[in-house]
Amino acid sequence: MSVLDVRHLNVRIPTEDGVIHAVRDVSFSVDSGDFFGIVGESGSGKSVLVQAIMGLIPGARITGEVWFDGHDLLTMKPDALRKIRGRAISMIFQDPLSSLHPQFTIGWQIVEQIRTHRKVSRAEARRMTVEILGKVGIPDPDTRFSAYPHQFSGGMRQRVMIAMALVLNPALIIADEPTTALDSTVQAQILDLLHEMREEFDATILMITHDLTVLARVADNMMVMYAGHKLEAGPARELFARPAHPYTSGLLRSSPGNYEPGTPLVPIPGKPPSLLNPVTGCVFAPRCPDAMSKCWSETPPLRTYSNGLETSCWLTEAPSEPEASEEMQDVSTLPITVLNPNTTELATPIVQINDLELSFRSKRGRTSVDVLRGIDLAIFRGETLGLVGESGCGKSTLARVIAGLIPATGGKVHLAGHDLSTVNHEQWRSLRREVQLVFQDPYGSLNPRRRVGSIIGDPFRIHRISSGEKRKKSVQQLMELVGLNPEHYNRFPSQFSGGQRQRIGIARALALNPSIIIYDEPVSALDVSIQAQVLNLMSSLQKEFNLTYLFISHDLAVVRHVCDRIAVMDKGKIVELAATEQLYADPQHDFTKVLLEASAPEEKPQSRAFPELLSTVHAGDLTAGDLIAGGVR
Repeated sequence: MSVLDVRHLNVRIPTEDGVIHAVRDVSFSVDSGDFFGIVGESGSGKSVLVQAIMGLIPGARITGEVWFDGHDLLTMKPDALRKIRGRAISMIFQDPLSSLHPQFTIGWQIVEQIRTHRKVSRAEARRMTVEILGKVGIPDPDTRFSAYPHQFSGGMRQRVMIAMALVLNPALIIADEPTTALDSTVQAQILDLLHEMREEFDATILMITHDLTVLARVADNMMVMYAGHKLEAGPARELFARPAHPYTSGLLRSSPGNYEPGTPLVPIPGKPPSLLNPVTGCVFAPRCPDAMSKCWSETPPLRTYSNGLETSCWLTEAPSEPEASEEMQDVSTLPITVLNPNTTELATPIVQINDLELSFRSKRGRTSVDVLRGIDLAIFRGETLGLVGESGCGKSTLARVIAGLIPATGGKVHLAGHDLSTVNHEQWRSLRREVQLVFQDPYGSLNPRRRVGSIIGDPFRIHRISSGEKRKKSVQQLMELVGLNPEHYNRFPSQFSGGQRQRIGIARALALNPSIIIYDEPVSALDVSIQAQVLNLMSSLQKEFNLTYLFISHDLAVVRHVCDRIAVMDKGKIVELAATEQLYADPQHDFTKVLLEASAPEEKPQSRAFPELLSTVHAGDLTAGDLIAGGVR
């Protein structure tokens, strides 16, 4: 029995540049008790799809049908739809801190939701809230009921969002990237929690993600989207074992989980098409290694295979698997001036840290919290040092101390030969060219009132490197290099997806060719193909300009692929430091073993022979009603 039945959904969003065709003729159904996953690159229409289902896109032109509990949500009046949202359909958003009101306690916010949809006393609503907080793993829920969102870690805030989604026992839970910014241990806990809550509450979950390893672990069925289109759908296990569409195959090849030491990742070449223009033929043809002449002119048919997969593709055999290519975009066109072209001495540390201490004291000075404790660390020129650990262990704080954003309370930090405790204002202005930081939250580090061209061009302006048309050309070259459309030079950050905003921050950091770039979760918001492109790009730039990276991440598959050495942090200390493969092969500290165990992928399905083609439906062969009645989605 289907809980959600989406039929021929189209979403058009008017903008200054024209109408964006965000979702085009997408049909699928989610069965009761199913864990249904939707995956695709940034801008593929995943989030727009579910927001349209929930009625959360004002001004959009939405056509088609969305059936839930016997009602077409698209034809319901706003008041009736509001009664369903939160009670029968709930949503877990990607960024819990932005979804929770900072001025109200988490308990009050859940109580408000309960009393909006049910006629219960405040005391009963509080009891229900405390109970659900306990079930999702919030320690001491009766006391934490009165805590504010900023008093929780990222993982705990996500648990609060899950509690809010479950408290009214909805029939359908929509989770939009619920584990994106979480470290491996917390991510594993959240996925286990979703599974447990699904079993206990008999809930149906629809989860959006760009992380294929997450879906491999939890999804029963899934759908692959690209440029607003559904390209493939079916049982998750079969899709991972033998995908029928070249795009799905390309996404799987792009994953850092397909690790081979010393080899680059294999991104999907090219970039997604503009959603402003209509597409003739297959939307994926310009990037497809198996494209045929008719792919450019004829709409591909819907093919059904014996393993349950359905694919919109002309291909009747397994997609090809191209060799990994070393070919990268020509970095010589970058607007970069090499600051230290003759520096190739790997034994020279660009950052030297000795006995570093950092404590935060209360306003009255009565209490203090030790954040960093006795850290000794050297980062050598030309290397990539990975920094891993659970949320709250001090990784980002250490990065900010190195970047000079937070002064240490003890010990020494040397950057490019300068003792940061003795550097004056003028010296720091020069040193700013040596160190750049890419923040974890791209939207929080971009001024929402400034255009992207101005934001990326700030380093050139501040350091008086270029101006006018020359600066614009340099910025557009950087935008193209990180996978952004140079034509979007005058857009605002709000007009980009989360992954695209992350690339804006990377472009800005690359502008001055710094001696060290600190990446704080730089690819956590990117889909696997763009992630592969960015990681390969980082590697290419590092070799070309002898750059040094400090790479902070919760994704140990990514860290293993890009880092020469890995430092493991726990509770403000570095508990283990070793060469990457040595650490993976023989971890010494118990905490390192826990991290590696939490990040270990589930057993992959065994690859089988390409399934038998059962049927092919060409556009126009059957009516929409025939397709729905026959179970073809």
